Amino acid sequence: MRLLAIDIDGTLLTSAFEVAQRDLAALRRAHALGVEIILCTGRRHTFALPIAEQLGFEVWLCSSNGAVTRSLSGEDFHRDLLPAAVAREVCVHMAEFRGATVLTFDKATKGAIVVERTDQMPTAVSKWMEKNAPYIEVVKPIEAALEVDPVQAMVCGTVERMAVAQKVLDGFPQLDQITILRTEYVHRDFSLLDVLNRDCSKGHAVERWARHRGIPRELVMAIGDNHNDVEMLEFAGIPVIMGNACDELKQNGWQVTGSNDECGVAGALEAVLGKDS
Repeated sequence: MRLLAIDIDGTLLTSAFEVAQRDLAALRRAHALGVEIILCTGRRHTFALPIAEQLGFEVWLCSSNGAVTRSLSGEDFHRDLLPAAVAREVCVHMAEFRGATVLTFDKATKGAIVVERTDQMPTAVSKWMEKNAPYIEVVKPIEAALEVDPVQAMVCGTVERMAVAQKVLDGFPQLDQITILRTEYVHRDFSLLDVLNRDCSKGHAVERWARHRGIPRELVMAIGDNHNDVEMLEFAGIPVIMGNACDELKQNGWQVTGSNDECGVAGALEAVLGKDS
């Protein structure tokens, strides 16, 4: 293994949204052994930074499901934005879900997150909205915020509600111009659908980075737990899913490690690198 691509929520973070000391030690050991590590997350770059900084060494972040690849110091490697015209059509097409629609933009100021209203957002994102309050701007109608290309559009809600939203999105007239990625937490009855530019995913981002670094896919390890990790896991020569992943992902024949509350990341690394003596 020369490159490790690792998800954050549900993988690196425990259910208490913390990095376990055993996992942290395993990542630092892998880094010391020469393994390059890249964090791949659905979070915005700014929202993922505090997690990345805990590692204690330089890493690159593939944020917003692979739309932006950037170093901790702010150096850009790649950006793959959703054309504003397409995003506008998505908002119109998803009109019945606009109360739970979010647009994100690649900036670290107010307006990085745009919603049309806050009273219809699911309770499952209340803590997320509280933490991101300095970046949230309310714009009515939400399409008015699309003066520049956004990173993505997102619709969120209960699992049942988002199953309906998925069917509506599948009927989008410009379906060939977008990528739809689903993240689902059944135990929280929460699901979100990310709409990104076509051919944008964690898998494409990791493949692009591995090619840039001259690392063959056979030497790439990926660890994830959710549907938005599938493309990344499919690319990696060493795919590993967390024990807390849904049964659907466990049917793909990938190696299963412990859950995020059982230091599954450390277990996966120990299986490849051996235990630290």
